[in-house]
Amino acid sequence: MAELLEYKCPCCGGAISFDSSIQKMKCPYCDTEFEMETLKAYDSVLNQDKQDNLNWETNAGSKWGQDEESEICEFVCNSCGGTIVGDKNTAATECPFCGNAVVVSGNVSGTLKPDIVIPFKLDKNAAKEAFANHLKGKRLLPKVFKSDNHIDEIKGVYVPFWLFDADADANIRYRATRVSAWSDSKYNYTKTSFFSVIREGSLSFDAVPVDGSSKMADDLMESVEPFDLSDAVDFQTAYLAGYFADKYDVTAEQSIGRANSRIKEASETAFANTVEGYATVTPEYTSVSLKNSRASYALYPVWLLNTTWKGNRYTFAMNGQTGKFVGNLPMDKGAFWRWFMLVAVIGTAAFYSVAWLLNLL
Repeated sequence: MAELLEYKCPCCGGAISFDSSIQKMKCPYCDTEFEMETLKAYDSVLNQDKQDNLNWETNAGSKWGQDEESEICEFVCNSCGGTIVGDKNTAATECPFCGNAVVVSGNVSGTLKPDIVIPFKLDKNAAKEAFANHLKGKRLLPKVFKSDNHIDEIKGVYVPFWLFDADADANIRYRATRVSAWSDSKYNYTKTSFFSVIREGSLSFDAVPVDGSSKMADDLMESVEPFDLSDAVDFQTAYLAGYFADKYDVTAEQSIGRANSRIKEASETAFANTVEGYATVTPEYTSVSLKNSRASYALYPVWLLNTTWKGNRYTFAMNGQTGKFVGNLPMDKGAFWRWFMLVAVIGTAAFYSVAWLLNLL
């Protein structure tokens, strides 16, 4: 039985057929006309599409030495279940995630040792100062946030990150358009031309970070990036003295999906910046193949600040290396409505002033 060959319109996706009156392929939905050779070339490109090849070598971290295990302990929060790691001299303290008391559960076990660590560069006072600066100029902020007594807890925490390195070969196809317009004595005309734009090339990705803790919001941790790996050193337990290290509960294998997503998004953005001279550009197909891929385990320094407002807990984070500070602030609804009414009054007064001036003219 003969196979029925069907072409899809590259412009609207509708089925197209041969129009004998014009000797061309034509779409009955958008009326676009195509030369047969053009469609064959386009179909050939589509048949070359490949699936992603996003495989990783995830042998990150290493086993703790016997001497190292004796130097650090695990602490478990009985409230939120969070597990953190500290040096053996750490006194009883509060959980940096929920503020409740934590208890020592014993030496670390079943946990990989980090490959590298970026030591803290900024201390607790710097975190307090950054928090105060974060509050400045916020007109709708509750007044209680202007004093220090609302800060429930400030903790320096080494956050676990899986770092992904790879060379990526990317093939990306875009649907692009150019629009031209002209007029004659009777009509205005608009012509939209569609193009298939292809970009191929290689990119190198170094230390793409993925937060290895489910207790740390991914958007919060990504917001305090970037970290400067030039300050990274081989991990030693001494760096934990005076700080905590969040114990990862998301493995390297479980983090691959997020790493792949960030790599694909970065690849699409990088290549899209090379597609110029079009009215619109839409990614239509992306294929990424990785090589020389590997993962490593790192601890990044983060100051966590917890505040409470009307029973709600707010968490802020500061990059312990660069000082970048992030976190959402509560809004005083009373102040918002006062501000809204003030703007409305000023706007109304301005409107009537303009109307009065126009009447005088």
